[in-house]
Amino acid sequence: MALATEITSPVTVSRLRWVLGQVLLVASGVFVYFRIRGITDASVEVAHAHASEIVRAERWLGLDVEATVQAPVVSSQTLATAANWVYVWGHWPVIVATMAWLVWRHRDAFRRLRDAMLVSGFLGMIVFVSYPVAPPRLFDRGLVDTVTESSEAYRYLQPPAFVNQYAAMPSLHAGWDLLVGLAILGAATTIGVKTIGALMPVLMTWAVVATANHYILDVVAGIALALIGHAVALWLESRRTSRRAGSPEAT
Repeated sequence: MALATEITSPVTVSRLRWVLGQVLLVASGVFVYFRIRGITDASVEVAHAHASEIVRAERWLGLDVEATVQAPVVSSQTLATAANWVYVWGHWPVIVATMAWLVWRHRDAFRRLRDAMLVSGFLGMIVFVSYPVAPPRLFDRGLVDTVTESSEAYRYLQPPAFVNQYAAMPSLHAGWDLLVGLAILGAATTIGVKTIGALMPVLMTWAVVATANHYILDVVAGIALALIGHAVALWLESRRTSRRAGSPEAT
């Protein structure tokens, strides 16, 4: 009887409604992200031309290290498996698990992550549409698509209508894992969980390059957009805090 009363209490019902609303909001954002990312079919020639520009810029900056990063991976099945697993399972599964934890236990941290992802995702979509880029695995014949080489089924897990192979710039794999890592660092209370939050963006940065899915400049751009999103999220949080402080209930 006590359990039933707790579940149907006004506070719990209100919390469940809020959580459900947030789930629908985030799911809608993800759907729009994939639809726009998928419908912007780029010309192969344009995407390859942009990839050439990125390679030239990296050479000028001394950042063309993709082959160096991948070399140990293609010569070691253990490293290849690790890179593939981080790339595949360290992104959406980790994002979903982290947001589910935050939305129920750490509401403010959830809002920051939600807002930062929405803002950076919107900015990323603008780049996807205006500047399509072929990833290294489709452009540089000297690099290996380690994910497909080990498990071609992964490339079919996402419906073709939701995927644009020429959306390498920016790398939101790296950018969003940075945001998730920051959220975990801010909300976690144990050293072990905080360590996971600190390692996630580092491992994903390595994985996206080691698997030939992104250039170094893709990663830089993804992290830059993520930090812009995080800054906007902090600004929005400060506005919410100010409103709460100035509300009649707070006085």
